[in-house]
Amino acid sequence: MTTHTRSRRAFWGDARFLIGIVLVALSIAGVWLIVSSADHTTPVLQASRTIVAGEALVSGDFQVVEVNLGAVGDAYLAPQDLEPGQIAARTLAEGELVPSAAAAAAESGRTTTIVVESSTGIPEDVAPGTVVELWHAPPLEDDRSFDAPRVLIADAVVAAIVETEGMLAGAKAGVELVVDRSDVADVLAAITGGSVLSLVPAGAGS
Repeated sequence: MTTHTRSRRAFWGDARFLIGIVLVALSIAGVWLIVSSADHTTPVLQASRTIVAGEALVSGDFQVVEVNLGAVGDAYLAPQDLEPGQIAARTLAEGELVPSAAAAAAESGRTTTIVVESSTGIPEDVAPGTVVELWHAPPLEDDRSFDAPRVLIADAVVAAIVETEGMLAGAKAGVELVVDRSDVADVLAAITGGSVLSLVPAGAGS
């Protein structure tokens, strides 16, 4: 009986020892997987400047950064995904990682750019990428006064500030706007019709 008891205790002692080794091995493997996963990065494009909707996407406007995106890595534009003829489907802020959905074929673009002069100057907080309202005040029949101002376009995007030269440069300021192609005719009609145009940051009045 004494010999049998010692043999059974030795067996269970060996079993606990083996189970301990297995648990330690599993723990080490789990830590290794976590560290390995954390170190797995993906190269994606990051905007080096603000890129407005409809603007061509060129390699010089991006830098490649290594980021850990996990399962959503495919949702962002990799360097090899940038192709000639692509445009921004929406405005990309400087420093933003570029989503794949933000790149579109040029033929699918519905926007264009047009330069207008703001008679009231440009607000200090307006810069490329800013969404603005374009207001206009049509001239009255006497050609000496203007009708009440009204919104011509509610969601234009500033593409660039155009520097004006000459003695009267301070009177007006030129701005290149990204507008929907369907709004071009209205903007041109306002310009040729002598309307007074002004820019207001979107939401400024709310």
